[in-house]
Amino acid sequence: MKNRIRLTTLVEIAISVALAVALSYLKFFRMPQGGSVSLQMVPIVVLAVRCGTIPGLIGGLLFGIIRMMLSPDFYYPLQALLDYPIAFTTIGLAGIWVRYGKDKIDYLRNGLALVFVFGLRFISHVIAGKLFFGQYAPEGMNEWWYAITYNAAHLVPELVVTLIVIMILMTRREIFEQKLIR
Repeated sequence: MKNRIRLTTLVEIAISVALAVALSYLKFFRMPQGGSVSLQMVPIVVLAVRCGTIPGLIGGLLFGIIRMMLSPDFYYPLQALLDYPIAFTTIGLAGIWVRYGKDKIDYLRNGLALVFVFGLRFISHVIAGKLFFGQYAPEGMNEWWYAITYNAAHLVPELVVTLIVIMILMTRREIFEQKLIR
């Protein structure tokens, strides 16, 4: 029983992934060749904080797979893996560092943790961008720089929006406490 995930955790994973998918359709803006800014990562971060890293990773992985199936903006199998399951799974790592707290140091720690996990997602997207879309860089522009700037244009605003919402949610302890119905 130790290594098994509880039913309530499985339900939270399912609800978080469904909410993330729904929020992914409410976009603030969309980039011409893929990528957008939305609140899609908020439920995955909350899941990782509430239930732990493993459920957060599972939720991120499932979200990435579902997004890949619902809006398949990929052309190569490796690019699909980097842009969807791998990139979104990294957000589940927020469960390692992000904790409820109202002190300034807690906000700073949580903010840095979110920047780190979004950085991992960013790296995954940049590698895919360089390998598979670098050829579309304007003449004279470095392919890595092209991938970095293109992905930063939508991931940095998404990070900022997610940070703001998570910091607001952090003021509500009950959101991050897991209460079991018995």
